Amino acid sequence: MLEVFRSTSSKLILLLVIVLVAILQYQFWLGEGGYIPHQALMQQIQQQAEVNEELKERNRILAAEVFDLKNGTEAIEEHARLDLGLVKPHETFVQMSTISTHYKPIYIDPNAKVDLETNETPASPDIPD
Repeated sequence: MLEVFRSTSSKLILLLVIVLVAILQYQFWLGEGGYIPHQALMQQIQQQAEVNEELKERNRILAAEVFDLKNGTEAIEEHARLDLGLVKPHETFVQMSTISTHYKPIYIDPNAKVDLETNETPASPDIPD
C-alpha cells in the first residue's frame, strides 16, 4: 500500500484531499453557519425568549392596570391612597409593616436609659426576672 504513495502525483492527491477535508472541517465547525456559531445563536435565541416572556408578563400586568384606571374608580382611589397618601375625612390611616412577623417580645422600662448601639438596658432592681 505504501507503494501507491511513492509517486509525486499520488502524494499531491493525498495532500489535496487532506487540505480539502481540513477546509470542510473548518467550515463545519467554525465557518459562517457552522456548528459553533449555530450553538451560540441558539443560546442567544433562548435568552431572548426568556426576556420576551418576562416582558409579556409585565405588559399583561400594565394592560390590566390601564384597563382598571380607564374603567373604574377603585384603581384610581387605590393609587391615590398608596402613592399620594390620600386619607378621607373622618378616616383613620393605619400602616402595617410586613417586614418581619417573627419578633422577640421585650419589656423596656420607660424610666431606664437605653444604649441604642447595643440595645441593652442597665439592670434595674425593680424589674423582676
